[in-house]
Amino acid sequence: MATNIFVNLPTNDLERSKAFYTALGAGINPLFTDENAACIVWDDNVYFMVLTRDYFATFTDKQVADATTSAQVLVALSRDSREDVDRIVEAGLSAGGTEPRPATDLGFMYNRDLEDPDGNVLEFLYMDPAAAEQGPEAFMAENAEA
Repeated sequence: MATNIFVNLPTNDLERSKAFYTALGAGINPLFTDENAACIVWDDNVYFMVLTRDYFATFTDKQVADATTSAQVLVALSRDSREDVDRIVEAGLSAGGTEPRPATDLGFMYNRDLEDPDGNVLEFLYMDPAAAEQGPEAFMAENAEA
């Protein structure tokens, strides 16, 4: 049985969040979407549950952080190429997101950060398949010899 991942994110504006994530190419599962929450579908195993702040607060006794001023989690999602990383970040910027930092290019891995309109940070990354298989040090050593 595969493991499904559900990342719960608070939002100040559920409709804005739905528009933002669908602009990135994600879908919405209407069976788990209502006035309090939207089920954002990335693929068959990865979902974001975007919840209104009040609804999100019912799942914890802790204070709900303001993602525009505090970082609780960074969600990293892989893409199939560097171009796919650039494409999804550009789509997010056009849909109201911001890019808080410049792109990082480590040779074996390329990533860009994107903040959604609520300040939640998404990292989109591409890792060379050889680096993922060998590990970054072996990949870098092999490519330095070439």
